Amino acid sequence: MTLKLAVVIPTPEVQAPIPVALLTGDFSLRLEKAARLGYDGVELMASRPGELDPAEIHGQLSRCGLQVAAIASGALALLDRLTLLAADRETSRSAEARLDQLIELAAALGAPIVTIGGFRGRLANPTWTDPSGARAHLVEVLRRAAQRAAAAGVRLALEPLNRYESDIVNNADEGLALIDEVGHGNLGLLLDTFHMNIEEANIAASIEHAMASGNLWHIHLGDSNRLPPGQGHIDFGEIVATLRRTGYDGYLSAELLPRPNPDTAAESTIKHMHRALGRPA
Repeated sequence: MTLKLAVVIPTPEVQAPIPVALLTGDFSLRLEKAARLGYDGVELMASRPGELDPAEIHGQLSRCGLQVAAIASGALALLDRLTLLAADRETSRSAEARLDQLIELAAALGAPIVTIGGFRGRLANPTWTDPSGARAHLVEVLRRAAQRAAAAGVRLALEPLNRYESDIVNNADEGLALIDEVGHGNLGLLLDTFHMNIEEANIAASIEHAMASGNLWHIHLGDSNRLPPGQGHIDFGEIVATLRRTGYDGYLSAELLPRPNPDTAAESTIKHMHRALGRPA
């Protein structure tokens, strides 16, 4: 069972810095650096996917021997303030339309996953008279998106976020419950080790439970302080062992704070994860 490593980088149209993206330079240089460091793929964080040329991006990826691990939606919330549960219904509709564009981009680039983390928004906003109405709306939006993703040959991965960043889906069990509520086979789970360290009683047990459900499709890497693995107290060797034991064969994608700088953080991450995976450094 081969576990693959990826690193989050922005797509060419993203000009503002993203707090959890790594590597420096233009898009081509970031790809070259990722390949040189030994990453198997990249997770692409796009804000305006409709402006991108998938054929050009595919060519750049091919030249570097990289795959697209996932298309991330985080920039939509961080940079464009778009969320599926936005207080303004027009903004919410715009967010759903942008999600469709991410799905189209993923299909064009052969990316298996589109991630949904903070992009989902919060239950507590002025639009909704009660949280149950907001949750029902999110379920409907995710169901529609999963249907469109299925038609495109792409899957959606819902990411539990810690209680300080989200008021809906904070842990793996809550994520699985919402997935069951949506009731579509193209919506699964993304687990982030940084968020798990805050919310899960036992990280390994939560991974095992998610894998047993058949819904764990993507992993984000970040240590307990959201720095590169090895700079906090999470045992990534145990996480790797658990993933291998349970049959996970997807990506482990570095989505973490770029400290002391984006290049060093990417290098530190892959060196530590190569040790955890038993690969040559």
